[in-house]
Amino acid sequence: MLKNQDHRVAIAPMMDWTDRHCRFFHRQLTRRALLYTEMVVADAIIQGARERLLGFDEAEHPVALQLGGSDAQKLAEAARIGEAFGYDEINLNVGCPSDRVQSGTFGACLMKTPVLVADCVAAMKAAVKIPVTVKCRIGVDEQDPEPALDTLADGVLAAGADALWVHARKAWLEGLSPKENRDIPPLDYDRVYRLKARKPNEFIGINGGIQSLDAARLHLDHVDGVMLGRAAYHTPGILTGADAMFYGGDAPGAFDHAALIDAMATYAARHIEKGGRLGHVTRHMVGLFHGLPGARRYRQILSTDATRPGAGPDVLKKAFAAVDFSGAAAEAA
Repeated sequence: MLKNQDHRVAIAPMMDWTDRHCRFFHRQLTRRALLYTEMVVADAIIQGARERLLGFDEAEHPVALQLGGSDAQKLAEAARIGEAFGYDEINLNVGCPSDRVQSGTFGACLMKTPVLVADCVAAMKAAVKIPVTVKCRIGVDEQDPEPALDTLADGVLAAGADALWVHARKAWLEGLSPKENRDIPPLDYDRVYRLKARKPNEFIGINGGIQSLDAARLHLDHVDGVMLGRAAYHTPGILTGADAMFYGGDAPGAFDHAALIDAMATYAARHIEKGGRLGHVTRHMVGLFHGLPGARRYRQILSTDATRPGAGPDVLKKAFAAVDFSGAAAEAA
């Protein structure tokens, strides 16, 4: 079981969003929250460009690798590779409803085969020494979330899973797009709370529609961890208050924006030197100063100048210079 205090807050795995550049950026805002990669398919790790798929900056720790797949032995091999790369945790995706995972019979489809999921977890646990966790939905399609979630949870926890993160919505594999599956199925936080009450000695975390740190704090009265998704991505400034609220860090007003500017400019310069583009980094930073004086100009610079061929770290510094940081403490509220 994970130590509750260590993983009270996590940033959710989000396809096309939580790449290595996003995670490095988020790590500058919170030193303690657990970061997750995008889902990486086990087959791709075994067969392909591992550095491109798995490489990350040491600053990202603690960082978890999320795997997609349904073959226990392939997942075990991918987990071993991820552990060798230095990840702090391996997570199995049992919640993504995209067409891609449906065609591969994994992700949210696995809610229908809890015995297979337990077998996968057992194989991964036998392969690595780091924690193995699962992220799931409360059910899929016509499943009744009461028995569906309990059966999945009982199986994976008995197989040795160190934590279960639950997105508190059903996934509809038929009739809804992946985007609609993030909004249309109603949230049922109480269902996750009931699971935690039934499993008081296991780590149960909650995800889905959590918009603020204050909301996260309320959930922690009922569960062990809170996973922020789109709120963390679209308004990342809220993360500057996470360490103070949940880990006893410095007060939000003490956040060092000068250090953030330097860190991101230095990181962007390294990426560009390796053949990357500034826009690969800055696309994750657009919402940072939402609601602050100068935020509109900041967004304009990152959305235009930073995306042009040849753009360098000076563009990033120009964007930061447009913001009035005297009001930045409000972002952490």
